[in-house]
Amino acid sequence: MARPTPRPELAEAREQGFHNIGEAAAATGVSAKMIREYERNGLIPPAQRTFAGYRLYNDADLHRLHFIKRARNLGFPAKQVAVLLNLWNDRSRASADVKALALQHAADLGARIAEMQAMQRTLEDLARKCHGDGRPDCPIIEGLAAPK
Repeated sequence: MARPTPRPELAEAREQGFHNIGEAAAATGVSAKMIREYERNGLIPPAQRTFAGYRLYNDADLHRLHFIKRARNLGFPAKQVAVLLNLWNDRSRASADVKALALQHAADLGARIAEMQAMQRTLEDLARKCHGDGRPDCPIIEGLAAPK
């Protein structure tokens, strides 16, 4: 039976270039809570642990977290981030696959923007019709209560 790999103490791990979760969060701008969530969801591999159970991250993990953060900032949902990570790791990928994913996401964003602009116009129209005084009648409330 093979012996388990000894887990280093935190100070020793730092000497080896590892970062604890707080350091990883500070270096990447990804909160510790989200790092744990990404680990639970498989977007990052399970962290190595110190003897005391502290999570350890290497530079490759930090790079991966930067990638995830950038993709999330562009609005990619977690499932698409997983696809992007797989494409990033696949050196034989076709750039057409990446482009198609990006263009589809851009189209989805465009549709959501159009929906939000329509909501904005409706609210602005209802607000223009409202007197905004002490009277109880309110076109905003009436507009919300009206059947579609």
